[in-house]
Amino acid sequence: MRILAAALLLSTGVAYTVPGAAQSRYMVSATEFTEYADKAEAVVNGAAYGPFRVLDGRRAALVDATDGASPQAFAAMLRDNPGIAVIEMVECPGTDNDAANLSLGRMIRAAGLSTHVPANGSVRSGAVELFLAGRTRSIADGAEFAVHAWRDSDGREPEDFAADSPANRAYLDYYREMGLAHPQAFYAMTNAVANADARWLTANEMRAWISDAPGDAAPLAADESARAMAQLDLNPGFP
Repeated sequence: MRILAAALLLSTGVAYTVPGAAQSRYMVSATEFTEYADKAEAVVNGAAYGPFRVLDGRRAALVDATDGASPQAFAAMLRDNPGIAVIEMVECPGTDNDAANLSLGRMIRAAGLSTHVPANGSVRSGAVELFLAGRTRSIADGAEFAVHAWRDSDGREPEDFAADSPANRAYLDYYREMGLAHPQAFYAMTNAVANADARWLTANEMRAWISDAPGDAAPLAADESARAMAQLDLNPGFP
């Protein structure tokens, strides 16, 4: 499970902070913070379904970490709001349940929803998988992404498992299902950063990973990978 927490400091210069070396990575101006706060206020006022908030008849926002109950919350949101077509990813620190998070991503794709990251959006850690789930994906200039390796309850990270182990295949299979043109390269990029740190990607850097994505690829042992993920005892990368 992977979560990158963000702290918004109410001052003239506002910092998104994460543990370790990335703590001072991203600063926003007072104007940008006001825009973010306005967006957050609008989101909070929407009907809540777990980490999701309904913005209007076509849009919902993701504003918190996902957990084991998030797939059910998502299903309830679509049941009550069948016109939703876009998930706006506003403040997305990751997940505390990787198996449920990948299931949620598959549900987003199966529903044919698009994902969009606004200019003040922050998509980090396991939330990146949910962004990739969009049938179409769009990123506004100024959006930020952060990736790092996962870590299990025994402190093991991807490199501690064989490349073809269920733990690693679960992610590779997912990326193939989501149509990434270079799933292995993307997975290697995320795993090049230890769980205790983070690699930050700009809007353009993330666009490069999805710009040449082909149509949906056939799932490769998706059910098997999902079962393997459910059996893994992963815990959050950060307490």
